[in-house]
Amino acid sequence: MAHWWEQAFFYHIYPLGFCGAPQSNSFEGEPVDRLHLIERALPAVEAAGCNAIYLGPALESSSHGYDTADYYWVDRRLGDEAALQSLVGSIHERGMRVILDGVFHHVGRDFWAFQKLKEEGEGSPYVSWFRGVDFSADNRFGDGFVYHAWEGNEDLVALDLTNDEVVDHLLGAVEWMIQGLGIDGLRLDVAYLLEPSFMERLRSFTDRVGEDFWLMGETIHGDYTELVRPNRLHSVTNYECYKGLWSSHNDGNYFEIAHSLERQFAPGGIYEGMLLYNFADNHDVDRVASVLDEPAHLFSLYALLMTMPGIPSVYYGSEYGIRGRKQNGDDRGLRPRWEDIDRSNDELADYLLQLQRIRQASPALRVGAYRGLHVEHETLVFERSVEGEVVIVGVNARGEQTEIELNEPAFGDGKLVSVYDASRSVEARNGTATLPIPAYGYEVVRLEV
Repeated sequence: MAHWWEQAFFYHIYPLGFCGAPQSNSFEGEPVDRLHLIERALPAVEAAGCNAIYLGPALESSSHGYDTADYYWVDRRLGDEAALQSLVGSIHERGMRVILDGVFHHVGRDFWAFQKLKEEGEGSPYVSWFRGVDFSADNRFGDGFVYHAWEGNEDLVALDLTNDEVVDHLLGAVEWMIQGLGIDGLRLDVAYLLEPSFMERLRSFTDRVGEDFWLMGETIHGDYTELVRPNRLHSVTNYECYKGLWSSHNDGNYFEIAHSLERQFAPGGIYEGMLLYNFADNHDVDRVASVLDEPAHLFSLYALLMTMPGIPSVYYGSEYGIRGRKQNGDDRGLRPRWEDIDRSNDELADYLLQLQRIRQASPALRVGAYRGLHVEHETLVFERSVEGEVVIVGVNARGEQTEIELNEPAFGDGKLVSVYDASRSVEARNGTATLPIPAYGYEVVRLEV
Protein backbone atom coordinates (compact mmCIF):
# COMPACT_ATOMS: atom_id res chain seq x y z
CA MET A 1 0.00 0.00 0.00
CA ALA A 2 1.33 3.44 -0.93
CA HIS A 3 1.71 5.93 1.90
CA TRP A 4 1.48 9.71 1.71
CA TRP A 5 5.02 10.21 3.04
CA GLU A 6 6.45 8.39 0.01
CA GLN A 7 5.58 11.49 -2.01
CA ALA A 8 6.32 14.08 0.67
CA PHE A 9 8.66 17.04 0.36
CA PHE A 10 8.68 18.62 3.83
CA TYR A 11 8.81 22.26 4.80
CA HIS A 12 10.20 22.52 8.34
CA ILE A 13 8.95 25.41 10.48
CA TYR A 14 10.03 26.31 14.00
CA PRO A 15 6.79 28.09 15.03
CA LEU A 16 8.00 30.15 18.00
CA GLY A 17 10.76 31.72 15.90
CA PHE A 18 8.79 31.91 12.67
CA CYS A 19 5.95 33.77 14.40
CA GLY A 20 8.17 36.06 16.48
CA ALA A 21 6.81 34.79 19.80
CA PRO A 22 8.29 36.00 23.12
CA GLN A 23 11.28 33.98 24.26
CA SER A 24 9.73 33.03 27.58
CA ASN A 25 6.20 32.08 28.60
CA SER A 26 4.67 33.99 31.50
CA PHE A 27 1.76 31.51 31.66
CA GLU A 28 -0.49 34.52 32.23
CA GLY A 29 -3.09 36.22 30.10
CA GLU A 30 -5.08 35.03 27.12
CA PRO A 31 -3.48 33.16 24.21
CA VAL A 32 -2.21 35.35 21.37
CA ASP A 33 -2.90 33.97 17.91
CA ARG A 34 0.34 34.09 15.96
CA LEU A 35 -0.26 30.85 14.07
CA HIS A 36 -2.18 32.79 11.42
CA LEU A 37 1.22 34.08 10.28
CA ILE A 38 2.02 30.54 9.17
CA GLU A 39 -1.31 30.33 7.32
CA ARG A 40 -0.40 33.49 5.41
CA ALA A 41 2.92 31.92 4.37
CA LEU A 42 1.40 28.76 2.88
CA PRO A 43 1.47 30.06 -0.74
CA ALA A 44 5.23 30.56 -0.41
CA VAL A 45 5.57 27.01 0.96
CA GLU A 46 3.76 25.65 -2.07
CA ALA A 47 5.87 27.81 -4.38
CA ALA A 48 8.93 25.80 -3.34
CA GLY A 49 7.12 22.57 -4.19
CA CYS A 50 6.54 21.41 -0.63
CA ASN A 51 3.49 19.26 0.05
CA ALA A 52 3.99 18.53 3.76
CA ILE A 53 4.84 20.66 6.77
CA TYR A 54 6.77 19.70 9.87
CA LEU A 55 5.78 22.11 12.64
CA GLY A 56 8.25 22.23 15.50
CA PRO A 57 7.04 22.38 19.11
CA ALA A 58 3.63 24.02 19.47
CA LEU A 59 2.41 22.83 22.89
CA GLU A 60 2.52 24.84 26.09
CA SER A 61 6.14 25.26 27.18
CA SER A 62 8.39 27.48 29.24
CA SER A 63 10.74 28.87 26.59
CA HIS A 64 12.05 27.12 23.44
CA GLY A 65 9.23 24.62 23.07
CA TYR A 66 11.14 21.49 24.03
CA ASP A 67 10.50 22.17 27.72
CA THR A 68 6.84 21.12 27.78
CA ALA A 69 4.59 22.43 30.55
CA ASP A 70 1.34 20.81 29.38
CA TYR A 71 0.77 18.25 26.61
CA TYR A 72 -2.92 19.12 26.28
CA TRP A 73 -2.63 22.85 25.57
CA VAL A 74 -1.33 24.86 22.64
CA ASP A 75 1.45 27.27 23.61
CA ARG A 76 -0.36 30.50 24.48
CA ARG A 77 2.38 32.49 22.75
CA LEU A 78 1.18 30.90 19.48
CA GLY A 79 -2.55 30.76 20.05
CA ASP A 80 -5.15 28.31 21.30
CA GLU A 81 -6.55 24.99 20.15
CA ALA A 82 -8.88 26.68 17.65
CA ALA A 83 -5.94 28.55 16.09
CA LEU A 84 -3.94 25.35 15.62
CA GLN A 85 -7.01 23.54 14.28
CA SER A 86 -7.47 26.37 11.78
CA LEU A 87 -3.84 26.13 10.66
CA VAL A 88 -3.99 22.35 10.24
CA GLY A 89 -7.26 22.74 8.33
CA SER A 90 -5.75 25.33 6.00
CA ILE A 91 -2.78 23.05 5.34
CA HIS A 92 -5.10 20.15 4.54
CA GLU A 93 -7.24 22.32 2.26
CA ARG A 94 -4.15 22.78 0.09
CA GLY A 95 -3.65 19.04 -0.15
CA MET A 96 -0.69 19.11 2.21
CA ARG A 97 0.10 17.00 5.27
CA VAL A 98 1.28 18.23 8.67
CA ILE A 99 3.25 16.67 11.51
CA LEU A 100 4.05 18.05 14.97
CA ASP A 101 6.94 17.63 17.33
CA GLY A 102 6.35 14.96 19.96
CA VAL A 103 8.63 15.79 22.89
CA PHE A 104 8.16 12.73 25.09
CA HIS A 105 11.58 12.00 26.56
CA HIS A 106 11.55 14.97 28.93
CA VAL A 107 9.51 17.93 30.15
CA GLY A 108 10.29 21.38 31.45
CA ARG A 109 10.40 22.24 35.12
CA ASP A 110 7.05 24.03 34.74
CA PHE A 111 5.35 20.75 33.80
CA TRP A 112 2.39 20.41 36.12
CA ALA A 113 3.37 16.97 37.52
CA PHE A 114 6.88 18.16 38.30
CA GLN A 115 5.44 21.16 40.13
CA LYS A 116 3.31 18.73 42.16
CA LEU A 117 6.42 16.72 42.99
CA LYS A 118 8.18 19.84 44.25
CA GLU A 119 5.19 20.78 46.41
CA GLU A 120 4.47 17.34 47.84
CA GLY A 121 7.96 15.94 48.29
CA GLU A 122 8.84 12.28 48.85
CA GLY A 123 5.22 11.29 49.40
CA SER A 124 4.07 12.63 46.06
CA PRO A 125 2.43 10.12 43.69
CA TYR A 126 4.44 11.82 40.92
CA VAL A 127 7.82 10.67 42.23
CA SER A 128 7.53 7.69 39.88
CA TRP A 129 6.75 9.88 36.86
CA PHE A 130 10.36 10.97 36.55
CA ARG A 131 13.60 9.05 36.23
CA GLY A 132 16.22 8.95 38.95
CA VAL A 133 14.40 10.97 41.62
CA ASP A 134 16.55 10.86 44.76
CA PHE A 135 15.91 12.91 47.90
CA SER A 136 19.31 12.14 49.39
CA ALA A 137 20.94 14.82 47.23
CA ASP A 138 20.09 18.27 45.88
CA ASN A 139 20.22 19.94 42.47
CA ARG A 140 21.32 23.42 41.42
CA PHE A 141 17.80 24.76 41.89
CA GLY A 142 17.65 23.73 45.55
CA ASP A 143 14.62 21.46 45.06
CA GLY A 144 15.82 19.08 47.77
CA PHE A 145 16.20 16.19 45.33
CA VAL A 146 17.92 15.23 42.08
CA TYR A 147 16.61 13.60 38.92
CA HIS A 148 17.77 12.45 35.53
CA ALA A 149 17.80 15.12 32.85
CA TRP A 150 18.40 15.29 29.12
CA GLU A 151 22.15 15.37 28.50
CA GLY A 152 22.61 16.59 32.08
CA ASN A 153 20.53 19.75 31.48
CA GLU A 154 18.46 20.09 34.66
CA ASP A 155 15.97 22.37 32.90
CA LEU A 156 14.76 19.27 31.02
CA VAL A 157 13.44 16.59 33.37
CA ALA A 158 13.45 13.00 32.06
CA LEU A 159 10.12 11.19 32.17
CA ASP A 160 9.95 7.53 33.20
CA LEU A 161 8.54 5.98 30.04
CA THR A 162 8.24 2.59 31.73
CA ASN A 163 5.53 4.02 34.01
CA ASP A 164 2.09 3.12 32.67
CA GLU A 165 0.52 6.28 34.08
CA VAL A 166 3.04 8.43 32.21
CA VAL A 167 2.58 6.50 28.97
CA ASP A 168 -1.22 6.69 29.25
CA HIS A 169 -0.96 10.45 29.79
CA LEU A 170 1.20 10.84 26.68
CA LEU A 171 -0.94 8.57 24.54
CA GLY A 172 -4.00 10.58 25.56
CA ALA A 173 -2.24 13.69 24.30
CA VAL A 174 -1.39 11.94 21.04
CA GLU A 175 -5.03 10.94 20.62
CA TRP A 176 -6.05 14.59 21.08
CA MET A 177 -3.46 15.69 18.52
CA ILE A 178 -4.78 13.18 15.99
CA GLN A 179 -8.52 13.50 16.56
CA GLY A 180 -8.75 17.02 17.94
CA LEU A 181 -6.13 18.77 15.84
CA GLY A 182 -6.07 16.48 12.81
CA ILE A 183 -2.31 16.01 12.44
CA ASP A 184 -0.86 13.33 10.15
CA GLY A 185 2.24 12.34 12.09
CA LEU A 186 4.81 13.09 14.77
CA ARG A 187 8.51 13.83 14.79
CA LEU A 188 9.80 12.30 18.03
CA ASP A 189 12.38 14.48 19.73
CA VAL A 190 15.58 12.68 20.88
CA ALA A 191 14.13 9.37 19.71
CA TYR A 192 17.54 7.79 20.27
CA LEU A 193 16.90 8.04 24.04
CA LEU A 194 13.29 6.81 24.06
CA GLU A 195 12.43 3.52 25.72
CA PRO A 196 11.88 0.85 23.04
CA SER A 197 8.76 -0.32 24.89
CA PHE A 198 7.34 3.21 24.71
CA MET A 199 7.93 3.44 20.96
CA GLU A 200 6.23 0.09 20.50
CA ARG A 201 3.19 1.13 22.52
CA LEU A 202 3.05 4.43 20.64
CA ARG A 203 3.23 2.69 17.24
CA SER A 204 0.54 0.20 18.21
CA PHE A 205 -1.67 3.05 19.46
CA THR A 206 -1.25 5.29 16.41
CA ASP A 207 -1.78 2.36 14.03
CA ARG A 208 -5.20 1.92 15.65
CA VAL A 209 -6.16 5.57 16.10
CA GLY A 210 -4.58 7.40 13.18
CA GLU A 211 -5.06 5.98 9.70
CA ASP A 212 -1.77 6.16 7.78
CA PHE A 213 -0.12 8.02 10.67
CA TRP A 214 3.65 8.61 10.30
CA LEU A 215 6.23 8.38 13.10
CA MET A 216 9.68 9.87 12.45
CA GLY A 217 12.40 10.04 15.08
CA GLU A 218 15.33 12.34 15.72
CA THR A 219 18.57 10.42 15.93
CA ILE A 220 22.04 11.89 15.54
CA HIS A 221 24.17 8.75 15.57
CA GLY A 222 23.94 5.01 16.05
CA ASP A 223 22.16 2.25 14.18
CA TYR A 224 18.95 3.49 12.59
CA THR A 225 17.55 -0.04 12.47
CA GLU A 226 17.16 0.10 16.25
CA LEU A 227 14.42 2.67 15.68
CA VAL A 228 13.03 1.98 12.19
CA ARG A 229 11.14 -1.26 12.61
CA PRO A 230 7.61 -2.46 11.80
CA ASN A 231 6.65 -2.12 15.47
CA ARG A 232 8.49 1.15 16.19
CA LEU A 233 9.10 4.07 13.82
CA HIS A 234 8.67 4.54 10.08
CA SER A 235 11.69 6.82 9.63
CA VAL A 236 14.48 8.77 11.32
CA THR A 237 16.62 11.83 10.60
CA ASN A 238 19.56 11.02 8.33
CA TYR A 239 22.35 12.94 10.06
CA GLU A 240 25.06 10.91 8.33
CA CYS A 241 24.06 12.20 4.90
CA TYR A 242 23.33 15.69 6.27
CA LYS A 243 27.01 16.02 7.08
CA GLY A 244 28.15 14.42 3.84
CA LEU A 245 26.02 16.74 1.70
CA TRP A 246 27.83 19.91 2.72
CA SER A 247 31.30 18.59 3.53
CA SER A 248 31.60 16.70 0.25
CA HIS A 249 31.04 20.03 -1.51
CA ASN A 250 33.46 22.03 0.63
CA ASP A 251 36.17 19.41 0.27
CA GLY A 252 35.59 18.77 -3.44
CA ASN A 253 35.08 15.16 -2.42
CA TYR A 254 31.92 13.50 -3.67
CA PHE A 255 33.52 10.21 -2.61
CA GLU A 256 32.30 11.01 0.91
CA ILE A 257 28.60 11.33 0.11
CA ALA A 258 28.87 8.47 -2.41
CA HIS A 259 30.29 6.25 0.34
CA SER A 260 27.36 7.09 2.64
CA LEU A 261 24.80 6.44 -0.08
CA GLU A 262 26.43 3.09 -0.93
CA ARG A 263 26.74 2.13 2.71
CA GLN A 264 23.13 3.00 3.43
CA PHE A 265 21.09 2.26 0.32
CA ALA A 266 22.95 0.19 -2.29
CA PRO A 267 22.06 -3.50 -2.66
CA GLY A 268 22.94 -5.05 0.68
CA GLY A 269 23.19 -1.60 2.31
CA ILE A 270 22.40 -1.34 5.99
CA TYR A 271 19.29 0.81 5.37
CA GLU A 272 18.32 -0.56 1.97
CA GLY A 273 14.64 0.11 1.29
CA MET A 274 14.22 2.58 4.18
CA LEU A 275 12.83 6.07 3.55
CA LEU A 276 14.93 8.22 5.89
CA TYR A 277 14.26 11.93 6.50
CA ASN A 278 16.88 13.94 4.59
CA PHE A 279 17.78 17.57 5.30
CA ALA A 280 20.45 20.18 4.60
CA ASP A 281 19.87 22.17 7.81
CA ASN A 282 17.34 22.52 10.62
CA HIS A 283 16.59 24.42 13.84
CA ASP A 284 19.62 22.91 15.61
CA VAL A 285 22.44 23.35 13.05
CA ASP A 286 23.94 26.25 11.10
CA ARG A 287 22.18 27.25 7.89
CA VAL A 288 23.68 25.41 4.96
CA ALA A 289 24.26 28.71 3.12
CA SER A 290 26.54 29.73 6.00
CA VAL A 291 28.42 26.44 5.88
CA LEU A 292 29.12 26.12 2.15
CA ASP A 293 32.29 27.80 0.90
CA GLU A 294 30.86 28.24 -2.62
CA PRO A 295 27.32 29.74 -2.70
CA ALA A 296 26.55 28.11 -6.07
CA HIS A 297 26.91 24.71 -4.40
CA LEU A 298 23.44 25.25 -2.92
CA PHE A 299 22.10 24.12 -6.27
CA SER A 300 24.10 20.92 -6.63
CA LEU A 301 23.55 20.13 -2.94
CA TYR A 302 19.76 20.41 -3.20
CA ALA A 303 19.82 18.41 -6.44
CA LEU A 304 21.38 15.57 -4.45
CA LEU A 305 18.97 16.02 -1.57
CA MET A 306 15.94 15.82 -3.87
CA THR A 307 17.08 12.78 -5.86
CA MET A 308 18.84 10.55 -3.31
CA PRO A 309 16.83 7.83 -1.50
CA GLY A 310 14.59 9.11 1.27
CA ILE A 311 12.19 11.92 2.07
CA PRO A 312 13.57 15.43 1.39
CA SER A 313 12.94 18.56 3.44
CA VAL A 314 13.85 22.23 3.50
CA TYR A 315 14.06 24.41 6.61
CA TYR A 316 12.07 27.62 6.36
CA GLY A 317 14.00 30.42 4.72
CA SER A 318 16.72 28.15 3.35
CA GLU A 319 14.88 28.04 0.03
CA TYR A 320 15.97 31.68 -0.27
CA GLY A 321 19.55 30.89 0.64
CA ILE A 322 19.44 32.77 3.94
CA ARG A 323 22.38 32.53 6.32
CA GLY A 324 22.46 31.90 10.04
CA ARG A 325 24.74 30.44 12.69
CA LYS A 326 24.63 29.57 16.36
CA GLN A 327 26.25 32.25 18.48
CA ASN A 328 27.93 30.94 21.66
CA GLY A 329 25.42 28.11 21.83
CA ASP A 330 22.44 30.41 21.22
CA ASP A 331 20.10 28.98 18.57
CA ARG A 332 18.07 32.14 17.98
CA GLY A 333 20.07 33.04 14.87
CA LEU A 334 18.77 29.83 13.30
CA ARG A 335 15.12 30.61 14.05
CA PRO A 336 14.23 34.02 12.56
CA ARG A 337 10.85 35.65 12.14
CA TRP A 338 9.33 34.95 8.75
CA GLU A 339 8.76 38.66 8.18
CA ASP A 340 12.48 39.34 8.68
CA ILE A 341 13.55 36.91 5.94
CA ASP A 342 14.63 38.42 2.63
CA ARG A 343 12.53 36.49 0.11
CA SER A 344 13.37 38.61 -2.92
CA ASN A 345 15.80 36.08 -4.39
CA ASP A 346 13.59 33.11 -5.20
CA GLU A 347 15.87 31.42 -7.75
CA LEU A 348 16.59 28.53 -5.40
CA ALA A 349 12.90 28.17 -4.48
CA ASP A 350 12.04 27.91 -8.20
CA TYR A 351 14.80 25.33 -8.57
CA LEU A 352 13.34 23.25 -5.71
CA LEU A 353 9.90 23.41 -7.32
CA GLN A 354 11.40 22.08 -10.56
CA LEU A 355 13.13 19.26 -8.70
CA GLN A 356 9.96 18.34 -6.84
CA ARG A 357 7.99 18.18 -10.08
CA ILE A 358 10.60 15.80 -11.48
CA ARG A 359 10.48 13.75 -8.30
CA GLN A 360 6.68 13.58 -8.33
CA ALA A 361 6.72 12.38 -11.94
CA SER A 362 9.10 9.53 -11.13
CA PRO A 363 8.21 6.61 -8.83
CA ALA A 364 11.86 5.54 -9.07
CA LEU A 365 13.04 8.82 -7.49
CA ARG A 366 10.51 8.57 -4.70
CA VAL A 367 10.84 4.93 -3.64
CA GLY A 368 13.27 3.26 -6.04
CA ALA A 369 16.40 1.28 -5.32
CA TYR A 370 19.83 2.93 -5.46
CA ARG A 371 22.92 1.92 -7.43
CA GLY A 372 26.04 4.02 -7.89
CA LEU A 373 27.34 4.35 -11.46
CA HIS A 374 30.15 6.92 -11.34
CA VAL A 375 31.94 9.10 -8.81
CA GLU A 376 34.72 11.65 -9.13
CA HIS A 377 35.69 14.51 -6.85
CA GLU A 378 32.96 16.84 -8.14
CA THR A 379 30.62 14.61 -10.15
CA LEU A 380 28.31 11.83 -9.08
CA VAL A 381 26.02 9.64 -11.18
CA PHE A 382 23.65 7.04 -9.79
CA GLU A 383 20.66 4.97 -10.80
CA ARG A 384 17.26 4.88 -9.12
CA SER A 385 14.97 2.06 -10.22
CA VAL A 386 11.60 0.60 -9.46
CA GLU A 387 9.55 -1.93 -11.39
CA GLY A 388 8.85 -0.40 -14.80
CA GLU A 389 11.17 2.61 -14.48
CA VAL A 390 14.90 3.27 -14.44
CA VAL A 391 16.25 6.81 -14.06
CA ILE A 392 19.83 8.04 -14.09
CA VAL A 393 20.78 11.06 -11.94
CA GLY A 394 23.90 13.10 -12.58
CA VAL A 395 25.04 15.91 -10.25
CA ASN A 396 27.87 18.32 -11.00
CA ALA A 397 29.57 20.52 -8.37
CA ARG A 398 31.94 22.09 -10.90
CA GLY A 399 31.53 25.61 -12.25
CA GLU A 400 31.36 24.38 -15.83
CA GLN A 401 29.34 21.83 -17.74
CA THR A 402 30.84 18.37 -17.69
CA GLU A 403 30.23 15.22 -19.70
CA ILE A 404 30.35 11.79 -18.08
CA GLU A 405 30.84 8.67 -20.16
CA LEU A 406 28.84 5.76 -18.78
CA ASN A 407 29.30 2.13 -19.74
CA GLU A 408 26.29 0.11 -18.65
CA PRO A 409 25.25 -3.03 -20.57
CA ALA A 410 21.62 -2.39 -19.59
CA PHE A 411 21.61 0.75 -21.74
CA GLY A 412 22.02 -1.34 -24.88
CA ASP A 413 21.15 0.83 -27.88
CA GLY A 414 18.48 2.70 -25.98
CA LYS A 415 17.87 6.34 -25.12
CA LEU A 416 18.38 8.39 -22.00
CA VAL A 417 15.49 10.87 -22.13
CA SER A 418 15.38 13.93 -19.87
CA VAL A 419 12.61 13.66 -17.28
CA TYR A 420 12.26 17.44 -17.25
CA ASP A 421 12.37 18.06 -20.99
CA ALA A 422 11.45 15.07 -23.17
CA SER A 423 12.88 16.83 -26.23
CA ARG A 424 16.38 16.28 -24.79
CA SER A 425 17.86 12.81 -25.04
CA VAL A 426 21.15 10.96 -25.22
CA GLU A 427 21.67 7.95 -27.50
CA ALA A 428 23.37 4.85 -26.14
CA ARG A 429 25.48 2.56 -28.32
CA ASN A 430 26.33 -0.92 -27.08
CA GLY A 431 25.71 0.23 -23.52
CA THR A 432 27.83 3.38 -23.76
CA ALA A 433 26.36 6.88 -23.41
CA THR A 434 27.74 10.32 -22.61
CA LEU A 435 25.69 12.29 -20.09
CA PRO A 436 26.11 16.10 -20.08
CA ILE A 437 25.52 17.80 -16.72
CA PRO A 438 25.29 21.60 -16.40
CA ALA A 439 27.52 23.63 -14.09
CA TYR A 440 26.51 23.43 -10.42
CA GLY A 441 23.50 21.45 -11.60
CA TYR A 442 21.96 18.11 -12.38
CA GLU A 443 20.42 15.96 -15.06
CA VAL A 444 17.78 13.30 -14.58
CA VAL A 445 17.12 10.96 -17.50
CA ARG A 446 14.82 7.98 -17.95
CA LEU A 447 16.14 4.88 -19.69
CA GLU A 448 14.11 3.84 -22.72
CA VAL A 449 15.23 0.63 -24.40
